[in-house]
Amino acid sequence: MRLRAAGPEDAAACVTILREWINETPWMPMLHSRDSMDAFWRGRLEECSAWVAEAQGEVCGFVVRDGAYITALYVASGIRGTGLGTRLLELAASSGEPETRLWVFEANEIALRFYLRAGFRELSRTQGDNEEGLPDILLTRSGPDPGPPPQANDR
Repeated sequence: MRLRAAGPEDAAACVTILREWINETPWMPMLHSRDSMDAFWRGRLEECSAWVAEAQGEVCGFVVRDGAYITALYVASGIRGTGLGTRLLELAASSGEPETRLWVFEANEIALRFYLRAGFRELSRTQGDNEEGLPDILLTRSGPDPGPPPQANDR
């Protein structure tokens, strides 16, 4: 498995993984057409910090970070549960930001357990203040301890 920086050229593969997840998730509505999702994700992969995982030259997972927030983390169905999600999460969380935040749908119990095991904690909940109209949970995790501040002679 190879992890690498993502770019706009990876949008179609990422959208395929995302649409696969939506189609497998009964409570998740499909709100956008394939074309509009491709255009949106091309922009996101260009303007945000993003990484993809490749196996045999095919994108099989991706993660997107926008400032303090991880805004997407998806793994293709055939390889979920293999540790790839953890690798992508840790890659995105190691950006040097003092905190990592993300939203998870309340109904996504598998993802919620995954993030709690990874050290995230709940900050707040909504009753569906999102495009999907679904209750969600804001999670946070502190970044690695940067250590003591540099001394004058360390500069």
